[in-house]
This record gives sequence, structure tokens and C-alpha cells, in this order.
Amino acid sequence: MNLLNCKYCGNAAVYRCGGCGTLVCEGHAKQRIICPSCLAKNKARHVVKRLSSKREKEEIREFVRRFWGEEEQLTFDRRFNVSEQLAYVAKIGRKTAGFVSFAKDEDNLIIIALGVRPEYQGSGIGNTLIGKVEAEARGSRNRKLLVSTSNDNLPALAFYQSLGFQIFAVKPNVIAEKHGQILPGIGGLPVRDELRMQKILD
Repeated sequence: MNLLNCKYCGNAAVYRCGGCGTLVCEGHAKQRIICPSCLAKNKARHVVKRLSSKREKEEIREFVRRFWGEEEQLTFDRRFNVSEQLAYVAKIGRKTAGFVSFAKDEDNLIIIALGVRPEYQGSGIGNTLIGKVEAEARGSRNRKLLVSTSNDNLPALAFYQSLGFQIFAVKPNVIAEKHGQILPGIGGLPVRDELRMQKILD
């Protein structure tokens, strides 16, 4: 898939600087306030479609191994192999620029993982992907759209709240227990807790 590396250390880049566009790893990502004039709004022309090929499934595997170091995600007390779930992929030409995987859970839909290549972050792809999942949830008459993230992932918390999600539960130490240790996360914050969010669908 040829994903790019962090400018500062050469590790896997998973974020794009909102100011200058530099690609960075979790350790070199920093939290700060940025005004709309400084936040580049480069809308990427993309098409979103349902996951349909073995090649796209393998690209999702590469995404999750690079972004999270493993294919299995723990969310809402369930373990999911990300690449084996229902998914939408965002394409720019023939390149997979992002994906979202999800699963049904009684009357709800759970977003398991969302990933956008660092060079395309901030271009609207994440919004489009979540919009597709929300449309599917509404079409299936699901009551809620659920997603969780780790306590260090402030960009994800801001992103989901901007789309109408609210935090409704915190599961202390769930992520630390899964890994058997407290890992350093974005900006060096300790990764411990699962923050659960929901969007109630009218």
C-alpha cells in the first residue's frame, strides 16, 4: 500500500499536521488549537463504495496493522477482526484512501474502525465514510450509532463530537488490560481507557 513514514523518526505516519501537512507518528503528534484560516481545507475528490474485493480487504489489513499494530479491535466488550467486517472504502482513482468497518449489534450499529491515509486527512473522507454508515444505520432502522476510542485520541473525540456523537460511558483501564501494560499514545499520553460514544438516530 506504500503508506508514508513520520518525518521526525521514520516510524509509521498515522496523522497529518493540520498546519503544514507534515506526516507524523502518534509519538510526534501534538495537540493544539488552530484557527480555521490555518487549517487547510483540501477536499479530495473521492468515491465511497462497499468493500468488494480481496485486494481492498488486504489494504484494510495493512491500514490496521500500520495504524494500530494489530488486526483485532476491542470495542464495547467485543473483539472484532477489522478486515473481516462489513466496510466501506474511499477510493481516489484506484488508490484506497480510507475505510470504515462496522458491525450490527441488536438495534444498534457499531463503528469498529475508521482509518484515513495521513496525506488525505482533513479532506472530508472521514465525514463521507461515517455518513455512509449512518445512512445504512438509518435505512436499517437502527436506534443508535456507536463508536469508541482511547482516552489519548483527542482528534477522534473532536471528530466524532463534530458529527453529533456524545460520550456516554468510560471504561477505565480496558485498553491497558487488553495489552497487559499502559502504552504511550498521542503526544505521549498514557493509553488506558475506552471512551464510548453514541449518536441517537431519530
